[in-house]
Amino acid sequence: EVQLVESGGGLVQAGGSLRLSCAASGFTFDDYAIGWFRQAPGKEREGVSCISSDGSTYYGDSVKGRFTISSDNAKNTVYLQMNSLKPEDTAVYYCAAAYTVFVPTTTRNYNYWGQGTQVTVSS
Repeated sequence: EVQLVESGGGLVQAGGSLRLSCAASGFTFDDYAIGWFRQAPGKEREGVSCISSDGSTYYGDSVKGRFTISSDNAKNTVYLQMNSLKPEDTAVYYCAAAYTVFVPTTTRNYNYWGQGTQVTVSS
């Protein structure tokens, strides 16, 4: 059974940091790119960051310079380090897996999704 389990969300003040984790199981981790998406109330799900199997990365414009994605292949886990958080970063954050060697940035390219973790940034 494929599983993507996010953790690490919570409530933080503006300027603070959080580290999200995405633990994957049930598929060959090295064959997949892992992406982070977020969805705020009333808004579409947007791509935040992605890391491919060879370590290539993508960041959305709104998080460049503040967020860092990394992968621990031995643990089948991808992390999203989020620094200098802003109230507009408040959303449910989802991780997803895409069967590709590239760095997909849109939701339609992803095969599996986690249940999401809430991140709330207070001003």
